[in-house]
Amino acid sequence: MKVSIITVCFNSSETILNNIKSVNSQTYQNIQHIFIDGGSEDNTLEIIKSKSKRKNILISESDNGIYDAMNKGLKIASGDIIGILNSDDIYTSDFVITKVVKTFIEKKSDILYGNINYFNEKGKIVRTWKSSEFTKGDFVKGWHPPHPSLFVRRHVYKRHGFFDIDLKVASDFEFMLRIFEKTNYNIMYMNQTLVSMLIGGKSNTIIGIFEGHKEIKKAFKKNNIQPKSFYFVKRYISKIFEYIK
Repeated sequence: MKVSIITVCFNSSETILNNIKSVNSQTYQNIQHIFIDGGSEDNTLEIIKSKSKRKNILISESDNGIYDAMNKGLKIASGDIIGILNSDDIYTSDFVITKVVKTFIEKKSDILYGNINYFNEKGKIVRTWKSSEFTKGDFVKGWHPPHPSLFVRRHVYKRHGFFDIDLKVASDFEFMLRIFEKTNYNIMYMNQTLVSMLIGGKSNTIIGIFEGHKEIKKAFKKNNIQPKSFYFVKRYISKIFEYIK
């Protein structure tokens, strides 16, 4: 099975090399690494060209935000399985893709997700997002998996579409809501930490939390799903607690 890994980047010279090394070192061989760059003005492109050892595709041009860039990658991905690993994220071991493919085959999965770590600029792990098994209706109660740990068969994207670029911070949530709650695919929880993610980003700021709140409301409405009455209170409390930590 071929695995496509999509990396979105922009002026990412400080982090992109670790991302590339993480993919290069995977024991699984049949990997396509797609870089969608937003027109970097630093030496991001030079690092990609000189250091990526996988079958890679590099597109560098302006885009309409991170989800538009992800969609560009999804349109050209040729792998049976697709994962998204952003420029400041890395896999937790050299065996992640091998284990993911093995699980897809053995469990006949269409969608797979696991756990993630958050690390700071010093490389120290500051917290872990440990997910759990999914059952229908979990999203309306405040549950969803960590998107960086998500692997999806290409046919799922082809059938159900890509990311909604009208949503700027919660399009990954909307996509997961759509494919988890509104389809009957074989979804597998892999209880292992697959990705380490650099803490930060727009969704982890106070402003981002409020923007995310509005966009998640739109995501539920778009999919004709009604969240539980306590959903947004629970989300506010958990997100603000994470921000304070």
